[in-house]
Amino acid sequence: MEILQVFNNSVVLARDELGREVVLTGRGVGFQVRRGQEVDPSRVARVFVPAGNPGSVAQLLAEIPTDRLELVAELFADAVRSLGATLPPLSIIAAADHIHQALQRVARGELMEYPMRSEVAHLHPDELRVAEALVDRLNARLDAALPPGEAIALAMHLFHATTGSASMEQTFAQSALIRQIFELISEHFGAGFDPDSIDAARFATHLRYFFARARKGLQLEGDAPGVGAALSTQHPRSYQLAERIRALLELRLNHPVSNDEVVYLALHIARLENATR
Repeated sequence: MEILQVFNNSVVLARDELGREVVLTGRGVGFQVRRGQEVDPSRVARVFVPAGNPGSVAQLLAEIPTDRLELVAELFADAVRSLGATLPPLSIIAAADHIHQALQRVARGELMEYPMRSEVAHLHPDELRVAEALVDRLNARLDAALPPGEAIALAMHLFHATTGSASMEQTFAQSALIRQIFELISEHFGAGFDPDSIDAARFATHLRYFFARARKGLQLEGDAPGVGAALSTQHPRSYQLAERIRALLELRLNHPVSNDEVVYLALHIARLENATR
């Protein structure tokens, strides 16, 4: 592989045998070398093949201390494997950058708030469990400790790495949208609504699959109109709230929500309504 740019002793941009621009990391891979030279393969620890902006990816990795990058790569890979998945190499970059930024915030005395724990616990309980253990393992080997709340963000990184889901930005946006929906339900039904109940967990899971369908341009279709008519009569408050949630989803996702989807939303909300009585 031919070196295109040296960022530091541990990060270089190179061109591989297929003509692709790749980012190489490893101790000494950039030491006393320059553009046009061949890479010493014995010094290459990892090869990243970004879909775009490889130079920006290399610059990002160059800003992360080598020891920190290697530690995150090791422990994040262990976490992904514990969830029964194979680690996508580029997921290491996102996780390492997040942890590096979090440690910089700790050094500045800043605390990042993640008000999504309930939603993440409902949507991604396995990922959150593994992320909490990952934070403990990282803190046992880092000079500074990550706050416990970082497990919430790392759970999202694990979910993204293990499922090939929407982008991290979309994943966080969806979690924030679920939180907003739960706030609407809480306002509607008052103190009787329990966001940690099994019915709330089922509703959050339903929303998760709704988002998955929406990404593919799919929606539930079938014989729901009769059920919808009955629900609107028997549970008018639940159906009214489902319509409000439909409006919110259409606004945030920028596409229409079918009547059948509203019926299934109303079914879940009716269960929550029954539990508040």
